[in-house]
This record gives sequence, C-alpha cells and structure tokens, in this order.
Amino acid sequence: MAKKHTYELTVDWTGNLGSGTSSYDAYSRDHLVRIGTKTAIEASSDPAFRGDPARHNPEELFVASLSSCHMLWYLHLCATNKIVVTSYVDEAVGTMQEEAKGDGRFIDVLLRPRVTIGAGGDTGLAARLHEEAHRFCFIANSVNFPVRCEPSIEISTI
Repeated sequence: MAKKHTYELTVDWTGNLGSGTSSYDAYSRDHLVRIGTKTAIEASSDPAFRGDPARHNPEELFVASLSSCHMLWYLHLCATNKIVVTSYVDEAVGTMQEEAKGDGRFIDVLLRPRVTIGAGGDTGLAARLHEEAHRFCFIANSVNFPVRCEPSIEISTI
C-alpha cells in the first residue's frame, strides 16, 4: 500500500528595501526558508540573478537535495548489506541551462561520492549499491534530466 508524505515549510521574502518590487533592481532577493522549529535557512537567488552570494540559492539546495537523498539511501543499503561505511563525501555538480528568453532548467547533475568502507569490505558490492540507491532515491525519481553517479570506493587502512 502506498504511503503519502507531506513536507511543509514557509518561504518568507525579506528583501523589501522600501519600495517593494517597483523595479527589477529595487528589491533584494533575500528570503528565509523556515521548516518547523529548525534553524531558518538564509537564502537568496543565484548571484547571476542579483542574489546575495553569501546565502544559499534554490539551485544549490536542489542539487544538495539530490546528493543528500542518494547518500541516505546508499548508507541504508550499505547497513542492510553489511558494508561498513566510515566516510562519505560527495562533491556534486549540477548544470542548469538558461535560455535566451530567461527560462531554463537543469539538464544534468553529477554525483561524485568518495566512500571509505571498513577493512575487509566488498568494494564491488559497495560500488553496485550506488546503482540501487539511485533507483530508490525519491528526488532523482522526481526529475526529468539525468542524475549520474561516479563513485569512488576506498578501503580504510585503519
């Protein structure tokens, strides 16, 4: 039986500099993302679109969502398959294409997880579990562009 999960949050625009959106350059793109009682995320638009480079932007958070979802599925699958992960670092890259009219979309995300597993671990299985994690990832299953994964697996020397 299918389960539905609902995620609620508030996006609060904080960028009114006094005259609202009276012109394109009259307002800040700053906003807060509030999720329950968690620490608010200070966000803005990408600096290419007049955003604050010190704040997170939606495009970065989108790529982070893909990376995080993949990682969490991967760690789960490793735990259930007796692969002991001792370190996981993903240096993900998302590519967005902006069209001449200003619209755009993501065309690719590359996940590059560097995983360290415990001594005696099966590196082949550890690598294959990335494919399974990708198949289960809720976020990757929700996008209409390729999400590629190029993992590297090392065995801990400690």
